[in-house]
Amino acid sequence: MKIKKNDIVKMLAGKDRGKTGKVLSVFSEEGKVVVENLNIVKKHNRPKREGEKGQRVEVPRRITVSNVMLVCPKCGKTTRVGYEKSGNGKMRICKKCKSEV
Repeated sequence: MKIKKNDIVKMLAGKDRGKTGKVLSVFSEEGKVVVENLNIVKKHNRPKREGEKGQRVEVPRRITVSNVMLVCPKCGKTTRVGYEKSGNGKMRICKKCKSEV
């Protein structure tokens, strides 16, 4: 998967289209990511004990990787990710400005 934790991504589809956020976690076997402050849904929690109140909690849900795109930290544009081999292994590069991501 070309998107990693702590990358800045932009939403391409859904109710938060056009917004950007930081990737909190990646689920590579499912092809999904969780992005900070995007795809927020309300989850209803039941009361645990008698006399306690239930509540609605807002939590970010998983998004398919195809619905987000990496934002290059150098040029600030949304871009695809490429790979380049160097002496110490391969590194991710921005396809637009050719800088390391």
